[in-house]
Amino acid sequence: MFKKLRTVVYHVSNITEARDWYIRATGIEPYFDEPFYVGFNIDGCELGLDPDMTDVVAGNQAYSYWAVDSTEDAAAKLVEIGGTLIQPKTMVGGDIYVAVVSDPWGNYVGLIEGA
Repeated sequence: MFKKLRTVVYHVSNITEARDWYIRATGIEPYFDEPFYVGFNIDGCELGLDPDMTDVVAGNQAYSYWAVDSTEDAAAKLVEIGGTLIQPKTMVGGDIYVAVVSDPWGNYVGLIEGA
């Protein structure tokens, strides 16, 4: 069934600003950069930015969690460049911690560290 996270697409109202924000957030340049879609390859996972806001409504019913070394450090960096802290570092069992930051377009970016 599910094998790994392959693609995450965030809808953004300003693709140029979003592209620049995610370059600062990830330190990675997009491999695909067009007005209709920007794609980043992050260690084999696609982070896509889509400017089509048709039928997009407020709310985050699904979170995607990106593996990081430190949820605290990663969340702090995202907040420093304009994100909003939604959930600070939280232990969710064993040695697994999560945090959530909203990007400037309202997409929740989950961060996970540990096992």
